[in-house]
Order: sequence, then C-alpha cells, then structure tokens
Amino acid sequence: MGLTAQSVKIESLKDIYEISKNEEQHVVALAGNPNTGKSTVFNYLTGLNQHTGNWPGKTVVSARGEFKYNNREYILVDLPGSYSLFTASKDEEVSRDFLCYGNYDAVVVVADATCLERNLNLVFQISQITNKLVLCINLIDEARKKNIVIDKEGLEKELNIPIVLTAARNGEGMEELKKKIEETALNEDERDESCILYFQQDSEKREKITEYNYNYAKELKGKYVKEDIKKLNRDKKIDDIVTSKIFGIPLMLSLLGLIFWITIQGANYPSQILSNILFGFHEKLNNFFVLLNVDNFIRGVLLDGVYLGLAWVVSVMLPPMAIFFPLFTLLEDLGYLPRVAFNLDHLFKKAGAHGKMCLSMCMGFGCNAAGVIGCRIIDSPRERLIAIVTNNLVPCNGRFPLIIVLSAAFFAYSGSLIDSIIPAISITILVLLGVFATLTVSFILSRTILKGVPSTFTLELPPYRAPQVGRIVYTSIIDRTIFVLFRAVVVAAPAGAITWLLANIYVGDASILVHMANFLDPLGKVIGLDGFILIAFIAGFPANEIVIPVLLMAYMSTGTLTDFESTESLRQILISYGWTPLTALNVMLFSLLHWPCSTTLWTIKKETGSLKWTFAAFLIPTTIAFGVCFITATIARLF
Repeated sequence: MGLTAQSVKIESLKDIYEISKNEEQHVVALAGNPNTGKSTVFNYLTGLNQHTGNWPGKTVVSARGEFKYNNREYILVDLPGSYSLFTASKDEEVSRDFLCYGNYDAVVVVADATCLERNLNLVFQISQITNKLVLCINLIDEARKKNIVIDKEGLEKELNIPIVLTAARNGEGMEELKKKIEETALNEDERDESCILYFQQDSEKREKITEYNYNYAKELKGKYVKEDIKKLNRDKKIDDIVTSKIFGIPLMLSLLGLIFWITIQGANYPSQILSNILFGFHEKLNNFFVLLNVDNFIRGVLLDGVYLGLAWVVSVMLPPMAIFFPLFTLLEDLGYLPRVAFNLDHLFKKAGAHGKMCLSMCMGFGCNAAGVIGCRIIDSPRERLIAIVTNNLVPCNGRFPLIIVLSAAFFAYSGSLIDSIIPAISITILVLLGVFATLTVSFILSRTILKGVPSTFTLELPPYRAPQVGRIVYTSIIDRTIFVLFRAVVVAAPAGAITWLLANIYVGDASILVHMANFLDPLGKVIGLDGFILIAFIAGFPANEIVIPVLLMAYMSTGTLTDFESTESLRQILISYGWTPLTALNVMLFSLLHWPCSTTLWTIKKETGSLKWTFAAFLIPTTIAFGVCFITATIARLF
C-alpha cells in the first residue's frame, strides 16, 4: 500500500541532494525507456495515480512516492523516461545526474517485454554506474499474447543482475519485485564515483559504445527471447495501413471527424439539461439573497456576474469534455496517437520543427496549457521554443463550443441529418487550418529568429494494446476533464464579475462595455467583425468559454451573462445585430487563431522563463488572426 505520494520537480543537482531520508527509509530510483509502463509500476507501488499512456514522453518531470514492504519504508523516485544516459535532452540529463549523484539504495530499470532488445542499452549503461540494479521486464502479459517467451533464468545468469517479470497493470510479479528491491537495497553499494566521465566522452566513443551495446542486446535476444512471427506480423499489417502514405492521413482525418461528430451530437442534450438546471437555480439563489436583504450591487456581482459565468462555463464545457477526452484517451491507450505523429513527422521536419511536436500538438487539442507543458519532451531548446510558441494555433477544448454553435447556427440550421455532420466537418477543417498555420509559423521561425537544423529522433511506435476501461475513465474524467474544468472555473469566476461591472457601470447613457465596443468597432469592421465581438474575445481572455454569453450580454444590454434557448434562437439574435454567414466564419477563424488564454500564457512564461517569448506567443497568433480575417473580409467586399 502507498503511504504518501507527491509530484516533485527534479531538474538540478540541488533537487537531487534535497531528496532526504531517515535511517529506516531506502530510496529507489525508477528508470527506463519511455512507454515501458514505468509510471504504471510507480502507481502500483505507491498508489499515486500518475497519468500513464501508450505513447512516449509521458513523464517529463519526476515524481516521488512511498511504499512499505516488510516493515521497511521505501521512497520511490520516478525518473524521466530515457533511451540513453548519453544525454540528448534535459530530462535524460536529470536521470543521468540522479543515477550518478543521487542518494539512492537501488535502481529499478523497467523494460518492455515485447521489445526487450531496444531497452537493454539503458540497462548496460546503468550497470556501469552501480551494482544495485534490478531489471523489471514489464508488460509480460502483452508478450504472452504475442507468444513471446523470455528465458528469465538464462538472461539473469548472463547479465548477473536480478530480473523480475511483471505485468504492473494487474499486479503480476509485483510482490517479487518488492522482494528484489529489498534484497538489492540492503546490499553494499559499489558505485563508481567517477561514472560521470563515462557519459562525457566524445561523440565517436559514444557511438562505438552504443553500437556495441545494441549488438550485444541483439545477441541476447537471439539467445533468450523466442518470438511468434505471425503475431508480430499482425501489428505490421495494421501499421502498413494506418501509417501508409495513401491511407494514413485520410484515416486520421476520418477518425478526427468522427470523434468531433460524436462529441457534438452527444453533448447537445446534456448541455441543455445542465444549462436548465444551473440557470434555473439562479432564480432561487436570487430570491434567497433578496430574503437576506443583500445589497443589489453585491447581489449583481455575485449572482449575475460570478454565478452565471460559472454556470455558463460548466454547462458548455463539461458535456463535450466528458465525451471528447475519453475518446481521445482511447486512441492514446490503443497506441494510435504515436501513429498520428508518425504520419505528420515529415511535414514538421520540412517546416524545420521537431517531429515530437506532433505529440505536444495533440495534447493541445484538450488544453493548450497542457500542450505547452508537453513540449518538454522535445530535446532541442530551439525546437522546444517553436513548439511552445505555436501550440495555441490548434483549437483547445475551450474554443470548440463557440466553433460548434456558430457552425450549427449559420451553416447547418435546417435540422436534417446531413446538417448534423456539418459542425464536425467545420471543426475538422479548422483543425487542418490550425495545423497549416502551425507548420507555416514553424517554417518562418526556423529560418529567421530561431534558425537551425532540425534534430533527428527515433519515433517509437508502441505495440497496439487492448484499452483499459477503468484507466480511460479515470484519466479522461479525473486527470483531464475535472482538471481543465477546474482551471476554467477558477478564471471564469473573476472574469464574470469584471464583465458584469463593465456592463453595469454607466458613463453617460451607455455602459463602459458599450463604450469600449464602440471604440473598437472601426477596427472590428475592417476584419469583418465588430467592436462587440472584439470586446467579447477580450473578456474571454481568462476563459474562451464565456465569449458567446459576453457577446449576447453586450448586444442585448441585459447587464448579465445571457444564455440562449436554442441554436436557432441564437442565430436569429445574431442576425438581428447584423451578422451574416461571413461574420460567423470570421468569428470562427478569429477564435481558432487569436491570442492564448491567460492560463496558457502563464504556462508559457513558466516554461520559457522569458517575457519576450511569452509576448511572442501572444503577438504571433493575434497577428495571424487579424490578418486572416482581414483577407476574408476584403475578398468578400470585392466579390
């Protein structure tokens, strides 16, 4: 059973030395290649539900947890996934330094039983540092399904280190792993204090060492691993279709469109029900506040500002997220998302960006802030900056509702079956436009202020795996939906209050909100919008989800965030204020391409440590949004 568990950053030698223990505790380092189930092993031992997934690069900072075995306490440190200790990235440097200098009593290297050969290089390297090593060959259940048989005893004798076969997802072999950890932790350490010199050799020597290691790993595989060629060929046949030049991208677009269609159709009724409940409760709260003689101004700020802002965000965001994230996690669990990255890899290389940027871009569909954090998996600082600055150019979950409702209102309002597909097609097209914008900006940056040669990397395609329903539900609802919703709620509450104040404080015969909208109206007209639309986007800086209710509040001068009864009613309201299909299109384009939300910008500042790049991340998409909308508006005027 896990005692305690917490996430900790281990990014320097100072962090390494600060991991303390008492005399009754033993520190265990958990190392391994990405995508070997290392985080699952960590979760099982400590009880900390880290986000695990079937694609490389999940552990981008370390985590620390504790567990007990035979009345002894163990501190378990989950190091970033590494292919080699000949460091190519900050994460691999963290792992190397901890293994060389860290105050630990044992190292557990987690390897994938279905592809053991490519995991052994790291084992050989760590064996140069310490004799306190345990090899945990994980995913043995998947190896059985592929008829892969590993001669544990023979391999253990050859390598002269303890080996445990595990399937951490169901607990198989985990008690034996704890036993081996204990035995190893109690042994004397013969660590080579000068081991860092081994990893600081010149590139030629590194290449020779790596070549020797891989040749030795291949030899060991031939002696101690038996494989079923038919089972291995099954994955290859699937990949021949999924990653083919002919079918790969069309299949990807079809799946993306299907996910959007399921999300849109499935979220309609729950969103309406939630909206009715939450907005209906507003009247009861108002009556309660009147009963308590609460001042009208305070009542307006709290109920019409804060509460209605939260009600709108929850009713609009929660249902689609509760559908989209499980579907997204399902594709991740199956191992499909790395294939998406594989299909797009050559495009990113041509744009001068890193291939792993595909993965961080996929993370951005859920939340751009999460996508920015995901850029840590990119080794090159130059290419990491490109990925961070451009991550906002793909639509996050906060922008989906506005795009969905406007595409339904102005391009699919007859109610036919075909019309139900149009919003999904619209989002898919906008996603493609966002990818194109990402590639274009990456190309320009890589040939100007961030000039350089694209890095090469090996994109590991994990085996296809049967999805775990429990993990999908937990990860998608707790780790993603609730996390993103909580973030939106935190920023939407003060945004609702401020917006209410602007709409209810009058200067002359108009509110401050109207004065601001009138001031921005000439600029808005130039790009096919109007001042009220620009104000709504500015007010949506903390949370994109409140753009539509702020817009309705400003148009109708209601003084409160306003809901609409149906898509058709929204359409009629907007048409009465001069909207055309072109206006709707430009608003959708502006929503796709405009500045990042406050949370994303704050995350960019934390990740880059630079106000300059944070400002660039704001300015670049904003310029693109104004430019694209100006072009469409100008073309419309000409024709």
